Amino acid sequence: MAVWRSMLFIPANSWRMIMRATTEMQDAIILDLEDAVPIAEKETARVFARDSVTILKSKGIDVFVRVNSLATGLTQEDLKYAVVKGLDGIMLPKSESREDVVKLDRLIKKEEMSKKLKPNSISMMLLLESPRGVLKASEIATGSKRVVALGFGAGDFLRELGEGFAIARLSPDEYFPMILYARSRISIAARVAGVPAIDTPFFGLLIDTDGLIRESSKAKLLGFKGKMLIHPRHIEPVNQVFSPSKEDVEFSKQMIKVYKEAEAKGLGAASFGGRMIDYAMVSMGKDLLSRAEAIAEKEKRRIEEKY
Repeated sequence: MAVWRSMLFIPANSWRMIMRATTEMQDAIILDLEDAVPIAEKETARVFARDSVTILKSKGIDVFVRVNSLATGLTQEDLKYAVVKGLDGIMLPKSESREDVVKLDRLIKKEEMSKKLKPNSISMMLLLESPRGVLKASEIATGSKRVVALGFGAGDFLRELGEGFAIARLSPDEYFPMILYARSRISIAARVAGVPAIDTPFFGLLIDTDGLIRESSKAKLLGFKGKMLIHPRHIEPVNQVFSPSKEDVEFSKQMIKVYKEAEAKGLGAASFGGRMIDYAMVSMGKDLLSRAEAIAEKEKRRIEEKY
């Protein structure tokens, strides 16, 4: 089970920031070749991205590289450097159609073959950040077997709607309704495709931890499984939000136990905590426990590899 509660963007042209990230407890790093890197630094960023994958993976960190969008003409050159053994996946910004997914799949396949990598070893995370991309979320999510996640980029989405200043002028609570439909559509499309939906970075004040937690909690209720981050101080609160609580874990264990006892008596439902529970509720409880176990195992490996 993929565990990507926190996915931290790192400008790939900053070796210092890349190395610093090896000491933090995010689930994944997104080495950015796109927005965070000026044109003059693209070549340096590509080399650093290529050379840092092995180091990051040795620390138990999943690694994605955000390449430049297909429309820029830079994607293929990005992939020549980014596609290396050990890389978990490529993030494609401005994903807008099945054709985009198919084209990226073909470019990645070409790199895998030229470097004699295992076929389909490099996955895709597709970033939806335009009205067109959001409307075509379902076809994008199913455009390739490489697709392992859908991400939402609220900043560019609002700019394309002509309301880009909302990010700067309004609080996240105030602009939340403006992007509720987009979030819901992406989450549903991801669920149908069987991949996790990863929420947009938090654009409020960096010190507004309460706002970050509120936004993350709302996204979780909509079905998102994690959040992209633009600052390390957001890692811990986001990890907590997207991790099953101790109370939920204990509740699930007790609920499953009660249901199994009822099932042994030939009953299809049972009463627990004053509520009726059935197979659907038990299935949700089992999913929660599986996620809790996957998170615990991931954190255990990170700690062992860190020391």
